[in-house]
Amino acid sequence: MTTQGLEAATEKMRSAGVPGVAIDVFSRFHELLRSQVTGLIPENTISPLEQVTRLDDVVAGSAGAIREGLARTVIIKLNGGLGTGMGIRGPKSALPVRDGLTFLDIIARQVLALRRRHGVDTPLLLMNSFRTREQSLEILERYDDLPVDELPLDFLQSMEPKLRADDLSPVEWPDDPELEWCPPGHGDLYVALYTSGLLDSLRQRGYRYAFLSNADNLGATCEGAVPAWMAANGIPYVTEVCPRTHNDRKGGHLAVRRSDGRLVLRDSAAVAPGEDHYFQDTERHHWFHANNLWIDLDVLARHLGERGGILGLPIIVNRKTVDPTRPQSTPVIQIESSMGAAVELFEGSRALAVDRSRFRPVKTTNELLLIRSDLYRLTPECEVESTITHPEPFIDLGPAYRHVEGFEQRFPRGVPSIRDCTSLRVEADATFGADVVCTGDVRVTGGVRAIPDGAHLEGDV
Repeated sequence: MTTQGLEAATEKMRSAGVPGVAIDVFSRFHELLRSQVTGLIPENTISPLEQVTRLDDVVAGSAGAIREGLARTVIIKLNGGLGTGMGIRGPKSALPVRDGLTFLDIIARQVLALRRRHGVDTPLLLMNSFRTREQSLEILERYDDLPVDELPLDFLQSMEPKLRADDLSPVEWPDDPELEWCPPGHGDLYVALYTSGLLDSLRQRGYRYAFLSNADNLGATCEGAVPAWMAANGIPYVTEVCPRTHNDRKGGHLAVRRSDGRLVLRDSAAVAPGEDHYFQDTERHHWFHANNLWIDLDVLARHLGERGGILGLPIIVNRKTVDPTRPQSTPVIQIESSMGAAVELFEGSRALAVDRSRFRPVKTTNELLLIRSDLYRLTPECEVESTITHPEPFIDLGPAYRHVEGFEQRFPRGVPSIRDCTSLRVEADATFGADVVCTGDVRVTGGVRAIPDGAHLEGDV
């Protein structure tokens, strides 16, 4: 493979007005891809993460310190996702997720409640992609008091060409030229803050810390004790971790690099061949990476300034087709990076153990059913609160429910009660009536077409 593909890709980016620093970052990744540098983290180069500070210990700080921490913190939500795996058109965060409210409605109300509770004006910023911006900002326009300090409500992550898998040149797709482009993963957040001028603007206004999380994780609320802890101890970077369960075995985990003792994030793309059994061993690697991050903006600005805006994050190679709805369309590579991989770049980074209440993502319709069910409720401050003390049931909905449209059609009057359910497997293409109750292990098999109102399901149906 030659450099012609890179030259064509960077020219395409320049013509589209992509900032020069973002093009430089892309060029570095393209070179790594051509050189077949994969960013693998072999097991013999890391040790399991053992001792971790717990959020419960950090929360013991004084009210004054917490308020001061919040007054100097900005909340940033990653909002570039389209939810194509759930068949969503437009931003996933515009999906009604609970009590008729979208993700963005709930996030906005959480932020406004935080401000009232602590008497602060903590700003909210969305990192949008070119495909999510318009509809997302329309939702936030419902909240007149959300903007503060003359700051915008969003900034745009960059965009880059999808590359043909055979020669790493930019793909052409005349049927829908917009599909020739993709966002470069949430690791682009640091570059986007830098090139947009927002990083300097925030620091000039006195903001020192940023809380970063995914817009589809409604458990990721801003906890003021964390920036207070960072300020008191000179901590530049904090990443939240949860105890790994069997369901997390394929998700990223934190470990300690043996060569220098720094924390590193190893996700599935960084696993060396033949080492999946180490990666998925939840007893050995106990801490799941929740992608809720806290960062000192002054330290970030210094690192970016010293490196010309290029942090040097590890590469992620994402293989897809140019049209994700058409498996036979041209195979492409999307070059990405992970926001959480920056943990290894900041000396003194810390992990912070939190419980699962701070990790409630919605990546599939299985999780959408959970968050809409009677397992949860919204508090007056719009926080998602569990109504149970036992583990969540296992949910496995069949192919007919995989996309949101099909899910809504089959639960037209709401999802069933699952408070006393241990597992729900739906193999049939069935439509559920109102007030259905599931108890114990429930399996709905192929012969069922309609479940009547008020039905009580238990065992095989």
